[in-house]
Amino acid sequence: MSPDPTPHASRTATSASTASDAPASAALLERARAVTPGGVNSPVRAFRAVGGTPRFMASGRGPYLTDVDGREYVDLVCSWGPMILGHAHPAVLDAVRSAAARGFSFGTPSENEVLLAEEIVARVDPVQQVRLVSSGTEATMSAIRLARGFTGRSLVVKFAGHYHGHVDSLLVSAGSGLATFALPDSAGVPAEMAAETLVLPYNDVDALEAVFAARGSEIACLVTEAAAGNMGVVPPDPGFTQALRRVTAEHGALLVSDEVMTGFRVSRAGWWGHEGLDLAPDLMTFGKVMGGGFPAAAFGGRADVMALLAPDGPVYQAGTLSGNPVATAAGLATLRACDDALYARLREVSSAIAAAASDALSAAGVPHRVQWAGSMFSVFFREGAVRTYDDARQQDAAAFGRFFHAMLDAGVYLPPSAFESWFVSGAHDDAAVERVLAALPGAAAAAADTGRG
Repeated sequence: MSPDPTPHASRTATSASTASDAPASAALLERARAVTPGGVNSPVRAFRAVGGTPRFMASGRGPYLTDVDGREYVDLVCSWGPMILGHAHPAVLDAVRSAAARGFSFGTPSENEVLLAEEIVARVDPVQQVRLVSSGTEATMSAIRLARGFTGRSLVVKFAGHYHGHVDSLLVSAGSGLATFALPDSAGVPAEMAAETLVLPYNDVDALEAVFAARGSEIACLVTEAAAGNMGVVPPDPGFTQALRRVTAEHGALLVSDEVMTGFRVSRAGWWGHEGLDLAPDLMTFGKVMGGGFPAAAFGGRADVMALLAPDGPVYQAGTLSGNPVATAAGLATLRACDDALYARLREVSSAIAAAASDALSAAGVPHRVQWAGSMFSVFFREGAVRTYDDARQQDAAAFGRFFHAMLDAGVYLPPSAFESWFVSGAHDDAAVERVLAALPGAAAAAADTGRG
């Protein structure tokens, strides 16, 4: 990944948000910095790309977050996707209370693990068996180990701008937090480990075919975000996913579809169900929505591939808290509530917000582009289609920073990065949507005001 100079520009252009705007958050940040690197436990929370004081949240209810200073926000982050039903949804809350009352963790199998696995297999046809883990990173790491064990090969192919968690060998040309912080890769990753990964431009079938023609016999798998969401939302070009399936199959490599973000978010069966592909991936990874806000994730796929996992096979994978009874209860309750009416509401709400944002930015003369993956969408502060990571990087991050802070001041919490998806939930009612729409014209004007410091 090439260095991205825009975060530094946005930091100086969005200094309007100061500690005086959020004194309780500022005080907590100062305390946190003494005991936690950067004062946060995930880098994108630090507001480094937009400047100002990150908001420490005290509670969430429905479509709203309330920070420690008592300010309420319409939440368009939704915990980066998991809160598809909104915060503290009654059915999920009841399931969690009931499960917690019976015990927090057993270190043994439990029925909830079976129920959640059955729900995933029933929803996603390519998944014949599934193994539960605790994070999307763990799911992707395990799927790649399994692919290497199944094929006896070592190389992995990924796309520039796609993020698959903080797996050492995949922190090469990644998007999301790394794009925000302008890091070409991560310190602490040995060069020889990074060399096991081949990075291609996204949506480029010629590059795909060329690398497999040259090194296909060495490639264990190709891993791809089903629809990219960590460099902003960039869906695959028509026919691109089919090309991935064709080329990997021709060379005996596995196709690993990362649905940690899109899984159960863009449709009942994730991106696979949304795109309606006849040709299925060999392995898929899931997270976020399937945990209902708790640490839960999974990887699964063809039964003959999954059969290589221990205890039945030689590929070792384990986790003390995998299939945690409380997390699986939350995930199961969430998935059971994700019906057709919910997905229709998500599309309705996201369409209304995206259309209003585009109208406001157009009226203010701000170049922009809205792109979609199901109900997930991003507003790129640039003209023209975004098909690759290089395209995504060519946007005005300073304008986004001004827009972000104006929305924050108006009580709307957006992802604090121009390289992320916006998320809505089934709890975003008409009143919450109206608050977002009312904030957009002022925020668009702020984005256009290059004189703001």
